[in-house]
Amino acid sequence: MSESVTADAASRPLRKDAARNRALLIQAGREVFAERGLEASLDDVAHHAGLGVGTAYRHFANKHELARAIFTEAVDEIVQTARLAAQLDDPWQGIVTFMEKAAEAQTTDRGLREVLMGVHDTAEMDRINEIISPLLTDLVERAKAAGTVRDEVDSTDVGVAVIMLCTVADVTGDVAPDLWRRYLPMLLDGLRTGSDLPVPALSQEEFRQAMTSHKQRLIRAVTRSTASA
Repeated sequence: MSESVTADAASRPLRKDAARNRALLIQAGREVFAERGLEASLDDVAHHAGLGVGTAYRHFANKHELARAIFTEAVDEIVQTARLAAQLDDPWQGIVTFMEKAAEAQTTDRGLREVLMGVHDTAEMDRINEIISPLLTDLVERAKAAGTVRDEVDSTDVGVAVIMLCTVADVTGDVAPDLWRRYLPMLLDGLRTGSDLPVPALSQEEFRQAMTSHKQRLIRAVTRSTASA
């Protein structure tokens, strides 16, 4: 089949039943990935949608393609949150806004959290960091200049703090899904004042390396679990 014929086929609008099935798969994917993360399979999503596995694979080559269709918009919302936070006149309020909104989005959606941590796509994580890191750096530097955060604070501290909140949600989500909100003000207070910090912040490169290593450990853990099942 020629490339032009393939392109024409891809550009044609879906039939009503096909469009309905795709919408069902995307909605089911949101629900399944939000609860189980990307360890769930495309077969799991198809069953949750009440559709045959073959139908799912006619729309998406694999679960990662479905995940991209689902999470592109959600990831862009996180990026937009960082942009809006960076535009606030009060840099401290910008930091508070970003941490709260980023944690809120990720603690309620495990799949989104995995995407943003680069668990399944390091290149996507790097793309996001390249956009968000300069915005957070500007926020933190302006907050330091205004005297609202301690001089030792780095933009990577904001990212690590969000990860801490997500970890709280991982551990306590089944029992107290909003418990992370208790620790948000504690972390924010720590950015403002406190005793001397005993170790330095991560550099941007160290932050990326740490996230990559974390991803690799998670993949090894999932691989071992699958092999022993």
